[in-house]
Amino acid sequence: MAKSAEMKNNLQIPLRPRGRLHSVVSSVLENRILNGELKVGERLESESAIAREFGVSTRAVREAIQELEVKGLVQRRHGERTEVVRDDINSYLDALAVTVRQQFHSNSDYLLQLMAVRRMIESEALEILTNKKDVQMSKVDDAVKGMKKARDDGDFPGFVNADASFHLALVHATDNQILMRIYDNFSGLINDVIHVTSRIPIKSLADAYQEHAEIYELICNRDMTGAVDRIRTQIDNSADYLRQAIEKSNMKQANKEDENG
Repeated sequence: MAKSAEMKNNLQIPLRPRGRLHSVVSSVLENRILNGELKVGERLESESAIAREFGVSTRAVREAIQELEVKGLVQRRHGERTEVVRDDINSYLDALAVTVRQQFHSNSDYLLQLMAVRRMIESEALEILTNKKDVQMSKVDDAVKGMKKARDDGDFPGFVNADASFHLALVHATDNQILMRIYDNFSGLINDVIHVTSRIPIKSLADAYQEHAEIYELICNRDMTGAVDRIRTQIDNSADYLRQAIEKSNMKQANKEDENG
């Protein structure tokens, strides 16, 4: 008995900090939702039942559910059990893209932050492509050919569309599902940016085509440093063109308000 008591006294049982109990519950429930164990439309157990399962207070459960609601994974309704409303990252990112659009309408400078995100994604994409074997680049090749034809035909709208297709195809060629989903959910905004920045008369279609053709060639030659540097420069220039377009629009709006004032 003495020996058993000694072993019990020496046994170290990890204690969970009380302030983080709700985070433990939130994390477990989030994993259940994302891995499909809890599906969209399904109701969670009552707060008291969840509290018994995890050995926590109902207050900790309410805080955990609040965290999940902020993330857009569940929805609480008065008098009803909490409902799962999303089951994958794509839906979550789609909601995030809507938020970015809403922010743009209230603050056009928000798009410049989108350009920084685009720069990170596309730079990472080129690092993957230049280090990956058996890369499927057919859609990138098609986009380059589309830009060349548009250049030769003097087809400005066609060139802009092929330009957008080129950047989308680069990210898709990585076959990185998360990277693709993130980019896809912002692709509409990115396409809008490409259409806006292409209207700043800085370079000809010939110069624009040459930029993209060089990036494509650097990728094919597995020149990671050259390809990444080139696309970063291109996106930085686009961000500068976007800044000019925003400043021009803001100035026009200010002049209009002065005339009406």
